[in-house]
Amino acid sequence: MTENKNFNKIVHLSFPPNVSGRPVICNLGKLYDLSFNILKADINPRHEGNMTLEITGPEEEFHKGINYLKENRIKIIPVTQKISRDEESCMHCGMCLAMCPTGALSLDMQSRKVLFELEKCTACGLCTKICPVRAMEIDPQEKENRTT
Repeated sequence: MTENKNFNKIVHLSFPPNVSGRPVICNLGKLYDLSFNILKADINPRHEGNMTLEITGPEEEFHKGINYLKENRIKIIPVTQKISRDEESCMHCGMCLAMCPTGALSLDMQSRKVLFELEKCTACGLCTKICPVRAMEIDPQEKENRTT
């Protein structure tokens, strides 16, 4: 049965100023039996918040929790829309491998190419800072603007 199976997803949340001070994330655990791991969080001087969150729990409750966040005017952006890799630019030099804390970037020993597993990525941005050809890009504006 799907509802008993644990589901795990990394999402990026964007909070409006009137929500950033409320315990909305805490309520995911209380109301929907979800556990969460805050991977990255920031509130700017205008009290707008951004958070990268790993959410785990029953899949049905996950979707209820996501709807709860949307009802509270929190913009949910899948991490897949926060980071991308330009496959043509990547030289497969491997410099990013040492920086990736989640193992989303790994080396295929057979082909000697750097693999990118987006589902493991937390969009921390460390790979974008070290890539000599800027093949990794975080938070591309055109993708974020299309997300609701």
